[in-house]
Amino acid sequence: MEMLRKAIERYAPCDAQEAQDRQMLLYAIDRLDSPLTRDNPFAHFTASSWIVNQDRTRALMAWHNIYRTWAWTGGHADGEADLLAVALREAREETGIAHIEPVRPEIYSIEVLPVNAHVKRGQFVSAHLHLNVTYLLTADDGQSIHSKADENSAVAWLPLEEAADNRDEPFMAVIYRKLNGKLTGL
Repeated sequence: MEMLRKAIERYAPCDAQEAQDRQMLLYAIDRLDSPLTRDNPFAHFTASSWIVNQDRTRALMAWHNIYRTWAWTGGHADGEADLLAVALREAREETGIAHIEPVRPEIYSIEVLPVNAHVKRGQFVSAHLHLNVTYLLTADDGQSIHSKADENSAVAWLPLEEAADNRDEPFMAVIYRKLNGKLTGL
């Protein structure tokens, strides 16, 4: 957990949202019980990835079964403090892509994401927060991809602008546009 805390401390927020959310992530590490597991029903760590092709013109997105919209890949830390490993594992599982790697190992973005109450695998899940750390990953867009039926029903490479055009979740559209904007600085 100490390495995760140091990585978040080193992270330079790009805007007010990230600055505030960075403080919340540090607060969670310092003060919440079990923030790396879903044992904390109020807020817990997740890892996401913004997967781009090699020329950075398209993003790999999955059609999310619960939210019924195109979304990035990611998942719960479930006790794992190495959130880059979580992001890579989830990206592979959710897209079927075999060869994927970080553009760089450092955190790409941070977000505190509200999760509405929903039913998952027949179980009710109360509203809570995802303390999210995002990594920038890259993959060859010619690789074979496939969906993960229990989580998504499609996977596709979308043009960056289309990937960020999330009308069903306006807040996520803001996040995705931020991630696209950060690509120009690399």
